[in-house]
Amino acid sequence: MAGHGLIDLARFDPRLALDIRYAGHDNFTGRPLYAEAAAWLQREAAEDLRRAHERARAHGYGLLILDAYRPWRVTRTLWQAYPQYRDFIADPRTGSVHNRGCAVDVTLFDLATGRELAMPSGFDEFSERAYPDYAGGDPSRLAHRDRLRTWMEEQGFTVHAREWWHFDHRCWPRYPVLDVDFPDLA
Repeated sequence: MAGHGLIDLARFDPRLALDIRYAGHDNFTGRPLYAEAAAWLQREAAEDLRRAHERARAHGYGLLILDAYRPWRVTRTLWQAYPQYRDFIADPRTGSVHNRGCAVDVTLFDLATGRELAMPSGFDEFSERAYPDYAGGDPSRLAHRDRLRTWMEEQGFTVHAREWWHFDHRCWPRYPVLDVDFPDLA
């Protein structure tokens, strides 16, 4: 689809690590929701993500992308199939920031070892430990989460109120909800 404006993060900045959880079984549904592991964002969001990645790299960390653009039909499927998680899933009537290519789910990895850093909760964990202001648990995990948040917020992203890994870029109101499959974006 021409004119969608989304760019492929793997080509845009090959130093970003990708582990697109919705392309496999390692997500709260336990099944793949995407036909391929790809991460796409609007250019403005991608440029700011790259700047956040530079900040992380200066401290020995890298950004590990877990999800980015999500076709609208996936949001609708999640909403219909998992009503118990609607506090965490966008209402398809309005679409999500993911559907606009302006949200990214991200965590940190250690540049020296390549290992993902431990955070207060796992990705897609629907508990208070996932909240960005959760104060319990291991102090080193909280510090990792807070570093990530600082670097992302410095670049115009806002953390989701219930998910430390989910960041919305400030540009999102300017973009429409999209329902284009990854193979059709290229």
